[in-house]
Amino acid sequence: PRGGMVTQRIANPFIPVRFWAWPPKLKIIMDIGYFKKIRILDGGMGQELLARGLKAKGSLWSATALIEKKYHQLVVDAHLDFIRSGADVIVTNNFASRRVKMIQNKVEEHFNYANEKAGELAAKAKEISKKNVLIAGSLPAQNDTYLLDPRDKSIIEKGFYDQAKLLKPFINFFYLDVLCGSKECEIALNVTEKFNLPVLIGLHIKKNGKLPSGEGITEVVNKCKNKSWLGIVAACVSPEIIENAIDEMKDLKIPFGYKANLWKTEEPVPIHKFSSPADKIGTNPIETMGTRDNYTDLKFLDFSKKMMNKGATILGGCCETKPLHIKEIAKLK
Repeated sequence: PRGGMVTQRIANPFIPVRFWAWPPKLKIIMDIGYFKKIRILDGGMGQELLARGLKAKGSLWSATALIEKKYHQLVVDAHLDFIRSGADVIVTNNFASRRVKMIQNKVEEHFNYANEKAGELAAKAKEISKKNVLIAGSLPAQNDTYLLDPRDKSIIEKGFYDQAKLLKPFINFFYLDVLCGSKECEIALNVTEKFNLPVLIGLHIKKNGKLPSGEGITEVVNKCKNKSWLGIVAACVSPEIIENAIDEMKDLKIPFGYKANLWKTEEPVPIHKFSSPADKIGTNPIETMGTRDNYTDLKFLDFSKKMMNKGATILGGCCETKPLHIKEIAKLK
Protein backbone atom coordinates (compact mmCIF):
# COMPACT_ATOMS: atom_id res chain seq x y z
CA PRO A 1 0.00 0.00 0.00
CA ARG A 2 1.22 3.47 -0.87
CA GLY A 3 -0.05 6.50 0.94
CA GLY A 4 -2.36 6.23 3.89
CA MET A 5 -2.80 3.24 6.16
CA VAL A 6 -4.61 -0.06 5.84
CA THR A 7 -5.28 -2.83 8.32
CA GLN A 8 -5.00 -6.40 7.13
CA ARG A 9 -5.80 -9.58 9.02
CA ILE A 10 -3.65 -12.57 8.13
CA ALA A 11 -2.84 -15.99 9.54
CA ASN A 12 -1.39 -16.70 12.99
CA PRO A 13 0.91 -15.43 14.56
CA PHE A 14 -0.40 -11.99 13.66
CA ILE A 15 -3.41 -10.13 14.94
CA PRO A 16 -3.78 -6.79 13.07
CA VAL A 17 -1.04 -5.63 10.73
CA ARG A 18 -0.77 -1.95 9.78
CA PHE A 19 1.33 -0.78 6.85
CA TRP A 20 2.45 2.77 6.13
CA ALA A 21 3.97 4.14 2.92
CA TRP A 22 7.52 3.14 1.93
CA PRO A 23 9.79 2.63 3.72
CA PRO A 24 7.32 0.28 5.43
CA LYS A 25 6.70 0.87 9.10
CA LEU A 26 5.36 -2.39 10.46
CA LYS A 27 3.14 -2.39 13.54
CA ILE A 28 2.42 -5.97 14.48
CA ILE A 29 1.09 -7.46 17.67
CA MET A 30 2.87 -10.80 18.02
CA ASP A 31 1.71 -13.94 19.70
CA ILE A 32 4.15 -14.44 22.60
CA GLY A 33 3.82 -18.19 21.98
CA TYR A 34 5.00 -17.95 18.36
CA PHE A 35 8.02 -20.19 18.90
CA LYS A 36 6.09 -22.98 20.59
CA LYS A 37 5.69 -24.40 17.08
CA ILE A 38 8.57 -25.31 14.76
CA ARG A 39 9.92 -22.09 13.26
CA ILE A 40 12.84 -21.67 10.91
CA LEU A 41 15.32 -18.83 11.33
CA ASP A 42 17.64 -17.67 8.55
CA GLY A 43 21.36 -18.38 8.23
CA GLY A 44 24.56 -16.35 8.43
CA MET A 45 24.15 -13.06 6.55
CA GLY A 46 27.67 -11.69 7.00
CA GLN A 47 29.46 -14.73 5.60
CA GLU A 48 26.82 -15.15 2.89
CA LEU A 49 27.47 -11.59 1.70
CA LEU A 50 31.23 -12.21 1.56
CA ALA A 51 30.61 -15.39 -0.44
CA ARG A 52 28.53 -13.34 -2.91
CA GLY A 53 31.23 -10.77 -3.54
CA LEU A 54 31.15 -8.24 -0.70
CA LYS A 55 34.57 -6.59 -0.21
CA ALA A 56 34.51 -5.60 3.44
CA LYS A 57 36.49 -2.57 4.63
CA GLY A 58 38.70 -2.82 7.69
CA SER A 59 36.91 -4.68 10.49
CA LEU A 60 33.45 -3.51 9.35
CA TRP A 61 32.57 -6.95 7.95
CA SER A 62 28.86 -6.98 6.91
CA ALA A 63 28.39 -3.30 7.88
CA THR A 64 30.22 -2.41 4.66
CA ALA A 65 27.19 -3.70 2.73
CA LEU A 66 24.99 -1.14 4.49
CA ILE A 67 27.31 1.86 4.22
CA GLU A 68 28.02 1.36 0.51
CA LYS A 69 24.94 1.66 -1.69
CA LYS A 70 26.36 -0.62 -4.38
CA TYR A 71 25.91 -3.59 -2.02
CA HIS A 72 22.30 -2.90 -0.98
CA GLN A 73 20.81 -5.20 -3.60
CA LEU A 74 23.21 -7.93 -2.44
CA VAL A 75 21.70 -7.66 1.06
CA VAL A 76 18.14 -7.80 -0.31
CA ASP A 77 18.99 -10.82 -2.48
CA ALA A 78 20.58 -12.70 0.43
CA HIS A 79 17.50 -12.05 2.60
CA LEU A 80 15.29 -13.21 -0.28
CA ASP A 81 17.22 -16.45 -0.74
CA PHE A 82 16.79 -17.29 2.94
CA ILE A 83 13.07 -16.49 2.68
CA ARG A 84 12.69 -18.61 -0.45
CA SER A 85 14.56 -21.42 1.31
CA GLY A 86 11.82 -21.50 3.92
CA ALA A 87 12.90 -19.14 6.70
CA ASP A 88 10.01 -17.88 8.83
CA VAL A 89 12.24 -15.17 10.32
CA ILE A 90 15.01 -13.03 8.83
CA VAL A 91 17.41 -11.05 11.01
CA THR A 92 18.45 -7.52 10.08
CA ASN A 93 22.01 -7.26 8.77
CA ASN A 94 23.35 -4.79 11.37
CA PHE A 95 25.32 -7.19 13.58
CA ALA A 96 28.57 -5.37 12.73
CA SER A 97 26.99 -1.90 12.70
CA ARG A 98 27.47 -1.31 16.42
CA ARG A 99 28.91 2.08 17.31
CA VAL A 100 32.25 0.79 18.62
CA LYS A 101 33.03 -0.74 15.20
CA MET A 102 32.05 2.46 13.42
CA ILE A 103 34.37 4.49 15.66
CA GLN A 104 37.28 2.05 15.21
CA ASN A 105 36.92 2.28 11.43
CA LYS A 106 36.43 6.07 11.42
CA VAL A 107 32.95 5.94 9.89
CA GLU A 108 30.83 6.83 12.92
CA GLU A 109 28.93 9.39 10.84
CA HIS A 110 27.29 6.44 9.04
CA PHE A 111 25.95 4.79 12.21
CA ASN A 112 22.35 5.98 11.86
CA TYR A 113 22.26 5.39 8.12
CA ALA A 114 23.64 1.84 8.33
CA ASN A 115 21.32 0.64 11.08
CA GLU A 116 18.22 2.20 9.54
CA LYS A 117 19.22 0.79 6.16
CA ALA A 118 19.46 -2.70 7.69
CA GLY A 119 15.80 -2.50 8.70
CA GLU A 120 14.76 -0.96 5.41
CA LEU A 121 16.49 -3.63 3.27
CA ALA A 122 15.02 -6.48 5.32
CA ALA A 123 11.56 -4.94 4.94
CA LYS A 124 12.13 -4.51 1.20
CA ALA A 125 13.04 -8.21 0.87
CA LYS A 126 9.89 -9.16 2.75
CA GLU A 127 7.78 -6.95 0.50
CA ILE A 128 9.29 -8.46 -2.66
CA SER A 129 8.85 -12.02 -1.38
CA LYS A 130 5.14 -11.51 -0.59
CA LYS A 131 5.67 -13.96 2.30
CA ASN A 132 4.43 -13.42 5.84
CA VAL A 133 7.91 -13.71 7.31
CA LEU A 134 8.87 -11.93 10.50
CA ILE A 135 11.77 -9.50 10.79
CA ALA A 136 13.96 -9.72 13.89
CA GLY A 137 16.01 -6.66 14.80
CA SER A 138 19.58 -7.65 15.67
CA LEU A 139 20.86 -6.17 18.92
CA PRO A 140 24.40 -7.60 19.08
CA ALA A 141 26.87 -7.58 21.93
CA GLN A 142 28.07 -3.98 21.83
CA ASN A 143 31.85 -4.47 22.02
CA ASP A 144 33.87 -7.48 20.82
CA THR A 145 32.01 -10.55 19.61
CA TYR A 146 32.27 -13.69 21.81
CA LEU A 147 33.62 -11.74 24.80
CA LEU A 148 31.84 -10.19 27.79
CA ASP A 149 31.74 -6.40 27.55
CA PRO A 150 33.77 -4.93 30.47
CA ARG A 151 32.65 -1.34 29.91
CA ASP A 152 30.37 0.80 32.04
CA LYS A 153 26.67 -0.02 31.96
CA SER A 154 25.68 3.41 30.63
CA ILE A 155 27.94 3.04 27.56
CA ILE A 156 26.56 -0.41 26.75
CA GLU A 157 22.99 0.76 27.28
CA LYS A 158 23.43 3.69 24.88
CA GLY A 159 24.77 1.31 22.23
CA PHE A 160 21.76 -0.99 22.49
CA TYR A 161 19.31 1.92 22.61
CA ASP A 162 20.70 3.72 19.59
CA GLN A 163 20.47 0.60 17.42
CA ALA A 164 17.05 -0.41 18.77
CA LYS A 165 15.56 3.02 18.07
CA LEU A 166 16.64 2.91 14.42
CA LEU A 167 15.44 -0.66 13.85
CA LYS A 168 12.11 -0.46 15.64
CA PRO A 169 9.96 0.88 12.77
CA PHE A 170 10.86 -2.10 10.58
CA ILE A 171 10.80 -5.11 12.88
CA ASN A 172 8.45 -7.53 14.63
CA PHE A 173 10.70 -8.34 17.59
CA PHE A 174 14.25 -7.88 18.83
CA TYR A 175 16.89 -10.61 18.69
CA LEU A 176 19.62 -10.27 21.35
CA ASP A 177 22.40 -11.46 19.10
CA VAL A 178 25.31 -13.49 20.57
CA LEU A 179 25.24 -12.13 24.12
CA CYS A 180 27.89 -13.35 26.55
CA GLY A 181 26.44 -12.95 30.04
CA SER A 182 23.64 -11.71 32.27
CA LYS A 183 25.16 -8.21 32.46
CA GLU A 184 24.59 -7.61 28.74
CA CYS A 185 21.27 -9.41 28.79
CA GLU A 186 19.85 -7.29 31.62
CA ILE A 187 21.02 -4.05 30.02
CA ALA A 188 19.57 -5.02 26.62
CA LEU A 189 16.24 -6.03 28.14
CA ASN A 190 16.00 -2.70 29.98
CA VAL A 191 16.31 -1.07 26.56
CA THR A 192 13.89 -3.31 24.64
CA GLU A 193 11.24 -2.82 27.33
CA LYS A 194 11.13 0.86 26.34
CA PHE A 195 10.11 -0.12 22.79
CA ASN A 196 7.34 -2.50 23.82
CA LEU A 197 8.40 -5.37 21.55
CA PRO A 198 9.02 -9.00 22.47
CA VAL A 199 12.53 -10.47 22.50
CA LEU A 200 14.28 -13.65 21.38
CA ILE A 201 17.41 -14.25 23.47
CA GLY A 202 20.60 -15.47 21.76
CA LEU A 203 23.28 -16.64 24.19
CA HIS A 204 26.80 -17.62 23.17
CA ILE A 205 27.92 -20.85 24.84
CA LYS A 206 31.42 -22.33 25.13
CA LYS A 207 32.59 -25.97 25.13
CA ASN A 208 32.28 -26.10 28.93
CA GLY A 209 28.56 -25.35 28.67
CA LYS A 210 28.94 -21.86 30.13
CA LEU A 211 28.80 -18.37 28.67
CA PRO A 212 32.00 -16.29 28.31
CA SER A 213 30.97 -14.61 31.59
CA GLY A 214 31.41 -17.97 33.35
CA GLU A 215 27.68 -18.18 34.06
CA GLY A 216 25.55 -21.20 33.20
CA ILE A 217 22.57 -20.92 30.85
CA THR A 218 20.08 -21.57 33.65
CA GLU A 219 21.75 -18.95 35.84
CA VAL A 220 21.40 -16.29 33.15
CA VAL A 221 17.78 -17.20 32.45
CA ASN A 222 16.90 -17.07 36.16
CA LYS A 223 18.47 -13.61 36.44
CA CYS A 224 16.99 -12.12 33.29
CA LYS A 225 13.75 -13.83 32.23
CA ASN A 226 10.70 -11.61 31.92
CA LYS A 227 7.29 -11.66 30.25
CA SER A 228 8.63 -10.29 26.94
CA TRP A 229 10.70 -13.41 26.17
CA LEU A 230 9.74 -15.33 23.04
CA GLY A 231 12.36 -18.01 23.64
CA ILE A 232 16.09 -18.68 23.87
CA VAL A 233 18.66 -19.89 21.35
CA ALA A 234 22.29 -20.94 21.44
CA ALA A 235 23.76 -18.20 19.24
CA CYS A 236 26.70 -18.66 16.85
CA VAL A 237 27.62 -21.97 18.45
CA SER A 238 28.84 -25.21 16.86
CA PRO A 239 26.39 -28.11 16.43
CA GLU A 240 28.44 -30.12 18.93
CA ILE A 241 28.19 -27.48 21.65
CA ILE A 242 24.47 -27.11 20.96
CA GLU A 243 24.02 -30.85 21.34
CA ASN A 244 25.83 -30.75 24.69
CA ALA A 245 23.69 -27.85 25.96
CA ILE A 246 20.30 -28.93 24.63
CA ASP A 247 19.13 -30.86 27.72
CA GLU A 248 19.77 -27.88 29.99
CA MET A 249 17.89 -25.62 27.58
CA LYS A 250 14.98 -28.07 27.49
CA ASP A 251 14.70 -27.99 31.30
CA LEU A 252 14.08 -24.22 31.20
CA LYS A 253 10.48 -24.86 30.02
CA ILE A 254 10.53 -22.08 27.44
CA PRO A 255 10.79 -22.34 23.63
CA PHE A 256 14.41 -23.04 22.70
CA GLY A 257 16.70 -23.82 19.81
CA TYR A 258 19.76 -22.51 18.00
CA LYS A 259 21.46 -20.47 15.32
CA ALA A 260 24.36 -22.82 14.59
CA ASN A 261 27.66 -21.72 13.07
CA LEU A 262 29.75 -23.91 10.81
CA TRP A 263 33.19 -22.54 11.67
CA LYS A 264 35.92 -25.16 11.72
CA THR A 265 37.16 -23.64 15.00
CA GLU A 266 34.83 -24.95 17.68
CA GLU A 267 35.22 -21.86 19.87
CA PRO A 268 35.30 -18.77 17.61
CA VAL A 269 37.52 -15.80 18.42
CA PRO A 270 36.73 -12.06 18.55
CA ILE A 271 36.57 -10.13 15.30
CA HIS A 272 39.75 -8.13 16.03
CA LYS A 273 41.75 -11.38 15.83
CA PHE A 274 41.22 -11.62 12.08
CA SER A 275 40.63 -8.09 10.84
CA SER A 276 41.91 -4.60 11.61
CA PRO A 277 40.39 -1.15 11.00
CA ALA A 278 43.63 -0.36 9.14
CA ASP A 279 42.93 -3.01 6.49
CA LYS A 280 41.80 -1.62 3.14
CA ILE A 281 40.06 -4.93 2.53
CA GLY A 282 38.93 -6.84 5.62
CA THR A 283 40.10 -10.41 6.03
CA ASN A 284 37.42 -13.06 5.62
CA PRO A 285 36.98 -14.75 9.03
CA ILE A 286 37.30 -18.18 7.43
CA GLU A 287 41.01 -17.48 6.98
CA THR A 288 41.34 -17.64 10.76
CA MET A 289 38.47 -19.88 11.81
CA GLY A 290 37.97 -22.06 8.76
CA THR A 291 34.71 -23.40 7.41
CA ARG A 292 33.19 -26.88 7.50
CA ASP A 293 32.68 -27.54 3.82
CA ASN A 294 31.89 -31.17 4.67
CA TYR A 295 28.94 -30.13 6.86
CA THR A 296 26.37 -30.61 4.12
CA ASP A 297 22.75 -29.57 4.05
CA LEU A 298 21.77 -33.20 4.73
CA LYS A 299 24.08 -33.38 7.73
CA PHE A 300 22.53 -30.17 9.06
CA LEU A 301 19.10 -31.75 8.55
CA ASP A 302 20.11 -34.84 10.55
CA PHE A 303 21.45 -32.64 13.36
CA SER A 304 18.26 -30.59 13.36
CA LYS A 305 16.09 -33.70 13.51
CA LYS A 306 17.98 -34.79 16.64
CA MET A 307 17.50 -31.40 18.26
CA MET A 308 13.83 -31.32 17.31
CA ASN A 309 13.42 -34.73 18.95
CA LYS A 310 14.88 -33.15 22.10
CA GLY A 311 12.15 -30.51 21.95
CA ALA A 312 13.84 -27.67 20.04
CA THR A 313 11.36 -25.57 18.06
CA ILE A 314 13.62 -22.69 16.94
CA LEU A 315 15.91 -23.95 14.18
CA GLY A 316 18.38 -21.85 12.22
CA GLY A 317 21.93 -20.95 11.33
CA CYS A 318 24.63 -18.39 11.89
CA CYS A 319 28.05 -17.88 10.30
CA GLU A 320 28.74 -20.15 7.29
CA THR A 321 25.18 -21.56 7.36
CA LYS A 322 23.81 -21.02 3.87
CA PRO A 323 20.37 -20.96 2.20
CA LEU A 324 20.86 -24.60 1.15
CA HIS A 325 21.13 -25.61 4.84
CA ILE A 326 17.98 -23.64 5.69
CA LYS A 327 16.11 -25.18 2.74
CA GLU A 328 16.71 -28.67 4.13
CA ILE A 329 15.65 -27.95 7.70
CA ALA A 330 12.56 -26.05 6.48
CA LYS A 331 11.24 -29.49 5.52
CA LEU A 332 10.87 -30.20 9.24
CA LYS A 333 7.91 -27.81 9.43
